[in-house]
Amino acid sequence: MSEPRAAPDLPGYGEFARLLYGTGIISDPWLGGRERFRLRGVVLQQDLARRLETAAERIAYLHHELAGAVWDRPELLDEYFGLTPYQKAMWLASEGRWHGIARVDLFVCKDGRIQSCEMNSDTPSGEAEAVLLNRLLYEYHSGVADPNTGFPERFHSMLLESHAAHIKSNGRQPNDCPPTIAIIYPTDLPEDLSMIAIYREWLEARGSTVVLGSPYNLRLDDDGNLVVLGERIDIVIRHYKTDWWGERETIWVNQPPYPDPEPLERELLPLLEAERAGRVTVVNPFGAVITQNKFSLALLSEHPEFFSETARAWIGEYMPETRRLKDLDKKSLSRREWVLKSVYGCEGDSVVCGPLMKQRDWRTTIQMIDDRHWIAQRFFDIEPIEEGLLPNYGVYVIGGRAAGFYTRLSSTITDYTAVTAPTYIAS
Repeated sequence: MSEPRAAPDLPGYGEFARLLYGTGIISDPWLGGRERFRLRGVVLQQDLARRLETAAERIAYLHHELAGAVWDRPELLDEYFGLTPYQKAMWLASEGRWHGIARVDLFVCKDGRIQSCEMNSDTPSGEAEAVLLNRLLYEYHSGVADPNTGFPERFHSMLLESHAAHIKSNGRQPNDCPPTIAIIYPTDLPEDLSMIAIYREWLEARGSTVVLGSPYNLRLDDDGNLVVLGERIDIVIRHYKTDWWGERETIWVNQPPYPDPEPLERELLPLLEAERAGRVTVVNPFGAVITQNKFSLALLSEHPEFFSETARAWIGEYMPETRRLKDLDKKSLSRREWVLKSVYGCEGDSVVCGPLMKQRDWRTTIQMIDDRHWIAQRFFDIEPIEEGLLPNYGVYVIGGRAAGFYTRLSSTITDYTAVTAPTYIAS
């Protein structure tokens, strides 16, 4: 029997930063002078890893049933979700399709339950960090397996399968040539440039031409094909949030209007037209305008009759009680029991965590919220790991199947400068 592999000591952070720079993908190992990454990995026992993967796949399935329930009940678009006209256009054009890749944020509670605060089904990020951290630091960890090694191939296969299924549904046949792929993202924001770069690397390595651009670079040619910067496009990887394509609405009663609240009509409608004709495939589909909207989480709690018996059991197991704030008496809400979130927000001033606030600040914040755009979600206690850190286990789901881990560690649940650590599974 061979001896277990001995791992060398972890590198210093400066040495690690040089390794990271050498990838040509991630160029910001520090953020505001703080180290972005923890080099010592989070090692999941196999049983916990399986539980997390199972939970993520089941939560993705819940959203699949949810999308079907909303598609069968179009009155919910106005009566329950209160969608704007262009948000409704995105949903209806999608024909209920919403999924390609998602990240489910999971937490292990002090009582042993696994709970999910939400699933990012719109523009999930962190892929570059998840894959590269694991790869660069694997040799410094012994007795572990890297769960993210198959990520690039899984992602590429999902794109091809999504494209083939979409164009076949429109009576066309895919050809054998690698598709030309456009990655559409907010080019004026640097936060996700590493993800854009690694997607490009993966796809070009598999033979595709990749074009980078913003919504403002889209147009249709004379035959109705989508063109981005002179290239005819087969697949659009959409990393531009659905609520940015549509009308932008304020979430605070004292918030000034956005300087650009109008929808991207000239950019959105040609893209929807080309997709409707089967001339281009959008991943993630625009149906994520529903599954990303946190009123979907409230629908799981408030309308169990819309879901199968199995789905109802999984809702009770994994999803904290969630309600539309406008259906509650917000002045009577106990700050010790509730977290408030805006329907399309994800951090900062769009999350209000009652248990971590003073009562006076809670009352003041409650008064400033525009009830139409918020949910209330039951607070749950997270089980800390070493050094009292709270882990957020992000489990990627590609085509409905768990595909990798992205773990962030924070000192408090509202610490938005959390560090990212490599994630391994004990072998």
